[in-house]
Amino acid sequence: MQSDFRDNGWENESFDWVRLLGRNLPIVVFLLVAFVGMGLTYWFFSPPEATAEMIANSSSSSLSAPFYKPVPAKPVLQRLTQSPGPIRIGLISGHKGSDSGAVCDDGLTEADVNLNIAEKVAGALLAQGIHADILDEFDPRLGNYGGTAVISIHADSCNYFNDLATGYKVAASSRTDSTLLQNCMESAYQQATQLSYHANTITLHMTDYHAFRTLPDGVPAIIIETGFMYLDRELLTNNADIPAAGILSGIQCFLDNTP
Repeated sequence: MQSDFRDNGWENESFDWVRLLGRNLPIVVFLLVAFVGMGLTYWFFSPPEATAEMIANSSSSSLSAPFYKPVPAKPVLQRLTQSPGPIRIGLISGHKGSDSGAVCDDGLTEADVNLNIAEKVAGALLAQGIHADILDEFDPRLGNYGGTAVISIHADSCNYFNDLATGYKVAASSRTDSTLLQNCMESAYQQATQLSYHANTITLHMTDYHAFRTLPDGVPAIIIETGFMYLDRELLTNNADIPAAGILSGIQCFLDNTP
């Protein structure tokens, strides 16, 4: 009796689920169709290899559009002339790094006289904001020295020849036009020192000075013999500021008149 009761209960419950499903069959079909439709739509509109990063990037970029403002092209006109390069003056201290040059009986050397004057000129140029290099006689920089001008400073013999062995002289490079530099130096040095121009003792060592052949083309260069170490010794040693001022004035004249 008990088993019959349980069997009948199970059959009644099954029958109730069937009746419930039958009454709600349209809803069940609708839900199934809706889920299938949503799945097909997602699959159809999704990129084949899309990732979350790709989708995020594409969606963010699609939110804004680039804004372009047409700007007509205009030629660039230079209203001011181009500034010249920095001024650079090379001062060859005669015989420096090579030999002593002329030597007096008391041991005074031309190399010392030349260096003293070169240092005074360089100091005055630097005080004016002009770059100055003191170069050795055979300085390795000479071959590539792109200076504004080069002045080689020397002094003449310390031997006594006669009372006419006094004065200064200048020779210019023939490889680069150095006429302006030479003229400025001759005039300014004579005015500062009151020495005479000793043209008849200009030698081949001056006119064909080795630095003229070494310097790059386009660099004006001169060599100056500042005086004789015998009769002009006082001027070249104890009053070295005077020949230094003469050389400085010659350089300033050249710079003021250089195009």
